[in-house]
Amino acid sequence: MYVVIMLISIFCNYLFGLLIHNSSTKTKRKLVLIITVMFNIGMLGVFKYSAFIVNNFNNIFNIDIVISNLRLPLGISFFTFQALSYVIDVYRNDSKVQKNLFSLALYISLFPQLVAGPIVRYQTVAEQIDNREYKIEKFGQGVYRLILGLFKKVIIANTLGGVVDSVFYINPSNIATATAWLAIICYSLQIFFDFSGYSDMAIGLGKMFGFDFLENFNYPYISRSVSEFWRRWHISLGTWFKDYVYISLGGSRNGRIRTYINLSIVWFLTGFWHGASWNFIAWGAYFGALIILEKLFLQEKILSKVFSPIAHLYSILAVMGGWVLFRADNLWYAYDFVKTMFAINNTALYDSQTLMYLNDNWLIILIGSILSTPIVKCIIKWIRNKNENIFEKNFVYALSGIITSFLFILVIINLVNSTYNPFLYFRF
Repeated sequence: MYVVIMLISIFCNYLFGLLIHNSSTKTKRKLVLIITVMFNIGMLGVFKYSAFIVNNFNNIFNIDIVISNLRLPLGISFFTFQALSYVIDVYRNDSKVQKNLFSLALYISLFPQLVAGPIVRYQTVAEQIDNREYKIEKFGQGVYRLILGLFKKVIIANTLGGVVDSVFYINPSNIATATAWLAIICYSLQIFFDFSGYSDMAIGLGKMFGFDFLENFNYPYISRSVSEFWRRWHISLGTWFKDYVYISLGGSRNGRIRTYINLSIVWFLTGFWHGASWNFIAWGAYFGALIILEKLFLQEKILSKVFSPIAHLYSILAVMGGWVLFRADNLWYAYDFVKTMFAINNTALYDSQTLMYLNDNWLIILIGSILSTPIVKCIIKWIRNKNENIFEKNFVYALSGIITSFLFILVIINLVNSTYNPFLYFRF
């Protein structure tokens, strides 16, 4: 059934693109675009948001409308946004219309990034759909990125996820303050390595098939502000909302008040895109409010002038506060968890559980913390630049191959012994 839904999406958006291309007047083009947006958002709404809307409607008006619990088609949030970007780009004359149905189907259903991103815009791969280069060097780069992504997901994200799931299963009033902080630090690393790991795998698989996808992460945890963090995190989603929603609403061209309204709309939609839950709406509102505050006075008056480590600390703490909303099962749990973090609900500072989690996971937390920064990348770059001699360069490449092979073996061993661990972003 769900494959049929994607095929319907492909065929309808193919027709919409042709209709816009062949429309003789701007009015007709705009009408087709409106229908396109309504169709795609409507399809996403039926499968992703209908149960949430009906349940809240029932609660508000004390009625009992029954709706069947529809399963979310895998990757619908991603392939719907990709289809929308194609038609909008055709409308804006940023891309040529694709007259070959199978070529457009390849773009929308491209399996490496279909289920969890990154969101690939049509103009990025339009030329590559018909003309791709297959080189052994590119294939090798793809294998390296694939293994790196597997390592991030299986070794780091899954290990830290065990700590996170154990702590968030407990009532916050029974968690020590240090345990709560440890859990949210682990979750901050887990979600980064889970999602950036999948993005690495998608980019790697793309290279193996001749495609070049844009990077989706750029070391977000080294940011000095929340605004910078979101320029580095899930780059494809951020640029999608910027180009197709924020700019379409007028961006920052119509004064400060309108700019803040546009930002609020974008962040409401960003939160709601992640899931049909008040947690995600609150999460989007939280980051939207922080970004607006930074634009109002924090960025220029404080963050740009304070000692750099303080700005980094502010950014990390602010982001971790958002991750509490993202991970908690409901808003009340998030509220109680934050109270525990700041020791205002009479919980212990630390306990034996805190020491156990630290003792069992300190090494993977340290490795994750280091790999979430560009330290290793800079060291590798320095070593390669330092070794000008061809023999030494070959030695470095051989050593890289050995390390990559070791990581792959480590991943396989862990996969054989592990249970089912899906990517976090599969549910979006």
